[in-house]
Amino acid sequence: MADNTAGHVGDRRARFDMRGRVRGALGHVADQPAGPCAHVAVHRSTQPHATIRAVHVEDALAIDGVYAVATGADLYKQFGDRLLTGPAFADQPALAYEKVRYVGEPIAAVLAADLATARAAVDAIYVDYGELDPIYDLETALAGESFVHEELRPSAVFGDLRHLRGVRDTNVNYEYNLRNGDPSAEGAHTVRGQFWAPPTHHVPIELPCTVAWVESGRLEMLTTTQTPSYVRQTISDLLDLPLSQVRVMTRPLGGSFGAKMYDRLEPLAAALAWHFQRKVRIVASREEAFLLTTRHGAAVTASLTADENGELVGANADVAYDTGAYADVGPRITAKSGMVAAGPYKIANATVRSRCVYTNKPSAGPFRGFGVPQVTWSHETLIDELAHELGEDPYRFRLRHLLREGDVAPMGTKMHSADFVGCLDAVAEAIDWDAPLDRGTGRIRRGKGVAVGVKAVLTPTIANAVLQLNQDASATLMISTVDMGQGSDTIMAQIVADVLELDSARVHVVKADTDVTPYDTITAGSRSTYHTGNAVRRVAEAMRAKLTDLAGGSYDPAGLPELIRGHFGARGATVTTEANYTSTWVPYDKETGRSEKVTEHWFAGAVGVKISVDTATGRVKIDHMAVAGDVGKAINPMLVEQQLTGAAIMGIGHALFDQLVIDQGQLINGTLLDYQLPSIRDLPGRLTPIVVESPHDTGPFGAKGVGETGILGIAPAIGNAIRDALGIRLTTLPMTPESIIAALDEEDR
Repeated sequence: MADNTAGHVGDRRARFDMRGRVRGALGHVADQPAGPCAHVAVHRSTQPHATIRAVHVEDALAIDGVYAVATGADLYKQFGDRLLTGPAFADQPALAYEKVRYVGEPIAAVLAADLATARAAVDAIYVDYGELDPIYDLETALAGESFVHEELRPSAVFGDLRHLRGVRDTNVNYEYNLRNGDPSAEGAHTVRGQFWAPPTHHVPIELPCTVAWVESGRLEMLTTTQTPSYVRQTISDLLDLPLSQVRVMTRPLGGSFGAKMYDRLEPLAAALAWHFQRKVRIVASREEAFLLTTRHGAAVTASLTADENGELVGANADVAYDTGAYADVGPRITAKSGMVAAGPYKIANATVRSRCVYTNKPSAGPFRGFGVPQVTWSHETLIDELAHELGEDPYRFRLRHLLREGDVAPMGTKMHSADFVGCLDAVAEAIDWDAPLDRGTGRIRRGKGVAVGVKAVLTPTIANAVLQLNQDASATLMISTVDMGQGSDTIMAQIVADVLELDSARVHVVKADTDVTPYDTITAGSRSTYHTGNAVRRVAEAMRAKLTDLAGGSYDPAGLPELIRGHFGARGATVTTEANYTSTWVPYDKETGRSEKVTEHWFAGAVGVKISVDTATGRVKIDHMAVAGDVGKAINPMLVEQQLTGAAIMGIGHALFDQLVIDQGQLINGTLLDYQLPSIRDLPGRLTPIVVESPHDTGPFGAKGVGETGILGIAPAIGNAIRDALGIRLTTLPMTPESIIAALDEEDR
């Protein structure tokens, strides 16, 4: 018999590619030899909002080593409106034509013998602009005196946006409204706040890179993407080709966090390769990567009301997401995050308006947490302040009101496998919440804080899996989930190994390749463990049933080599099975925004922190941080702990450091010299990841995802601890030393 402890479900197994990632030996897209090709550089707009009167490329074409220059007008002449791509709205051209909508937007592409020549040539391009009124902020955008887009153009991807086609004279491309109970409900105690979470950048180590070429009439592409199936469909539509004539290949990603989803470099690379019928290679510089996508800046005006007994009676929130010049997946973020803007609490009356708003800034898209950290910042700050006003303990006040198993949340969906109580209890215990706290003396003050987060998994989506069992009792798994450091290849192999009683090291996961691996909606939103994991479990169970049938009704993993060889009469034979998992949902009610099944499963998490603040400098030191997540069942507890830890550290950046500074449309800090990130010195003195298991009825072995859980409550937990330590309430992120000193000065006046 095979070793039943060799990487099965529940085992702590290191990621297969760990050494390669740590040592830099893992081959990424940009590491692959491209062979003879045209290297591409892009000329970018210097205006935030302007018409394009002319693009002068003569000087660029005269430079030795330049093969060709393409403008947006050139590509539009060939591809027409197909040049416009985007998951929600077909609003973003691969190269701008007629009009630019943000500083840094691509206008012309140079193809040259080498990258240095291409980059020198783009500097020789001159654009004649006709300036238009720019929209720099949400307030101006909502005033509606100038418009980023003349009309809304829903794409074919999201069918529920079709009704918006042709809508004009608005910068609001999508609005979600939640109405539950009586919006005018009153109580004895109400707290209010205006909150701001700025745009931020993902900063994955690996830079985006795409290589595209035409071979035998097919467009083939090797690219850094989380969404190969989506990219294949986009390129098929752009080039007006059958899907069979488009191939998208990937390599393991060197981080992403949402930065490599949907339409990044791929439409431009495909259009250039097809237009010029030659191989092209585009790699973004670090500075260009800052312009490709951002996290949504979000403004929230909200209130929370309790009656005289401290029972929550009403929550209201007005949320505006700054999606920049192009919508990307902003409408989905607007709805999926807006519906949890009241938090994971039992509240009879809730009203939410959540809007996705165009501005003349770099486009915003998905980022770890999918917009939920921005609204968690508001609702966890408000409930903390309400507890203080009522004279109650912030931890126990939350505990009293948290949703439990079977409770119906304000958006209409029941809670299942969402152990908020267990997560909150775990972090409170970990940081010794009830122990006396040394409040500090002199300039050092200490405090503690907690926060709870809730997020829905991306639903509905589709996952497929193909499994090939080799004659030597090893297995080859074909899925289109992309491993970007989260360890998905490792846990999928563990699922196969558990079902077939194999060593998971003998299960090879094929890199996503649309010619080989089956369709998968997306690698994002922490959906893969649940969705792809279900498909993988099903395909492994189908394989076991097939092998059992071949063996005459019994299954013996030790006898597989002889069984397969005997059945086929040949060495090296294979047995293949396939399976699908498709999740379902009930669309929002048009009047109330509610749904009896808005998600396939919930992410539940909590954070507890103890901090020290230097009142002379405003610097925050995190003494201890505990982060808990309900993962249903940990397929691999080691990887779960790493995900919780990584998300928490990223959340520290958003809480205390990260922000894109955009002045008059110009990105001021778009380099790693200027963009402040947490360093090793900013990590908590102690960081405790806590795995909470509340098995999900339909999860693979009860499992759910975890990649985003740990980030949701980090910022408000730190903000609440600052309130506890200093008595000041901050509502704008990041909570910099300067903002803390300014708040202390204001308090002293």
